[in-house]
Amino acid sequence: MATYVKKGDRLKGEQIQCEARKISNPIPVPKSGRHKTQQIILKNNVQCEIKKESKHLNPKQEK
Repeated sequence: MATYVKKGDRLKGEQIQCEARKISNPIPVPKSGRHKTQQIILKNNVQCEIKKESKHLNPKQEK
């Protein structure tokens, strides 16, 4: 499993588990239409792990 440590590296998945020493209060972020999401900031020794891959991000396999 790769570990991403450089600035700008991102994780994308259906479900991601994170651990941090400090977590900010959730901030509502407007998205398109009625779709809303929340944003938090993780600080100090943060680790994130993808728990479930997104089926929408994987390339379709030819049969």
